[in-house]
Amino acid sequence: MKFDRRQALGLLGAGTVASCVTAEPALPAPAFLHGVASGDPLSDRVIIWTAISGPENANRALNWEVSETEGFARILRRGSARTGPAGTLKVDVTGLQPGRDYWYRFRAGPAASPIGRTRTLPEGPTTDVVLAVASCALWSGGFYNAYEAIAALPRVDAVVHLGDYIYEYGPEGYGGDIGHKIGRIVDPPREILTLDDYRRRHVQAKSDPKLQAAHARAPWIVVWDDHEVANDSWMGGAENHQPAAEGAFSDRKANALRAWYEWMPIRELKAGQAFEAINRSFQFGDLASLIMLETRLTARSHQIDYAADLMVDGKPNPPAFAARLMDPARTMMGERQEAWLAGELASSVQSGRRWQVLGNQVVMARVAMPAVRQKMSGAAYAQMLAGLPEEAKGPVMQAEGVAALGLPYDLDAWDGYPAARERFYAACTAAGATPIVVSGDSHAFWANELSDMNGRRVAVEFGATGITSPGIVDILKGVPINEGFVERNKEVRYTDHGAKGFVLLTLTRETATAEMVAVSTVYAPQYQTAVLKRFQARPEPDGVSALTVLS
Repeated sequence: MKFDRRQALGLLGAGTVASCVTAEPALPAPAFLHGVASGDPLSDRVIIWTAISGPENANRALNWEVSETEGFARILRRGSARTGPAGTLKVDVTGLQPGRDYWYRFRAGPAASPIGRTRTLPEGPTTDVVLAVASCALWSGGFYNAYEAIAALPRVDAVVHLGDYIYEYGPEGYGGDIGHKIGRIVDPPREILTLDDYRRRHVQAKSDPKLQAAHARAPWIVVWDDHEVANDSWMGGAENHQPAAEGAFSDRKANALRAWYEWMPIRELKAGQAFEAINRSFQFGDLASLIMLETRLTARSHQIDYAADLMVDGKPNPPAFAARLMDPARTMMGERQEAWLAGELASSVQSGRRWQVLGNQVVMARVAMPAVRQKMSGAAYAQMLAGLPEEAKGPVMQAEGVAALGLPYDLDAWDGYPAARERFYAACTAAGATPIVVSGDSHAFWANELSDMNGRRVAVEFGATGITSPGIVDILKGVPINEGFVERNKEVRYTDHGAKGFVLLTLTRETATAEMVAVSTVYAPQYQTAVLKRFQARPEPDGVSALTVLS
């Protein structure tokens, strides 16, 4: 590429460590097989990302360009930088204008990357904001049709991904039976533990054209959940980690998070910050704050368990279980992040922003286990049990016992940390916030009205179902689970544990509208898209309104 003097000056003014690329040794031309991505947008900057494949992909010099036009007729910023050990590259591009679309690309000699589109955050008066909320993309669970549907949206200002971007299981693990049927076998073909393992799993995810299209469509704002490391992770371990056979959890976590930072379009950590410190805020003009929480690895207490904590001398002991469950020392975020959240909420309200959107990994509503056996005939229930694999029958029978006691459905969600949830609600109330909680993890759509222990409505919650990950309805065929959840739980207005898709959240000063966007199948690459339900909430002087069903 030939540069004139003005272009050379543009290199020096670029928003990254950039200098003219020195002559490279003769190496095979790299390929941009993983697409491009952008993320962590601010009003004047955004991260752009790519990766190259091929021999000696580390420390390779790449050029990058950011344009005000899709055809790159008006290049605003350009520069050069070198790839890291995994062949990935992130550039923090500064000097951009607020509330603007930009296009970007990378070059390595004659090779050029795909073109990506990104957008900076607005400043000042802002009419509306459109966010796509996604989570839970099990490679072996199906085709990434929902990602392609996000890429096809006529408008999306940012994609909010709430975790489980990859899963750690091997080909015979969770969802592996689906993968064998449709030809989506995980790489490496084993449960992942090492740094190379986690890198390879990210490489595989970003080899998918439908995911690449979603990344190229808009900036992403991301957090992890548990499967980026191991199932049901907490501060000191995970359900799916056995130290005796798999080594120290701290080593596995370090491997997983290093690969995650390399392969995700997130701003790099500040010097001295721990890997886990990804809680951060984004300001969409005067309309909304998006406050991203970390509820897995920073301070989460070990999950309690029905098998270990409910039974005493072979009999259920609900009072002892409740005392352990309600222990105020049990935490999801820890004191430091709780204080940070309170400050972010107060700052957002004081600045006049209408909405406070909480990007949160797991379901926050009170959700008691539904008593589905009561909704089925004896013959139908027996037939359902007979069709389950042996390892699933015990948990289903246990769930009926839990339902009879009125206990929570998911102890890995906020229901397993009720005192911490009350502290969260108290922070919202003290700030005078108008909160919208968006949640992932559950492989189900949710529309919930959240109330504190005094029955005061504090927030509304919209849960994003999985991109591909199986839900309860995929496993318990013919069981009226959705109806059971709604009938049993005052806070649950709607849920769907079979659909796959994402939530499209549109904010104005008057309304917050959530559309449950579903794809017709994930078992074939061809599909149709439909909006299953639409809900709306409005700001009120003391918080947020009840949900209105629009369709």
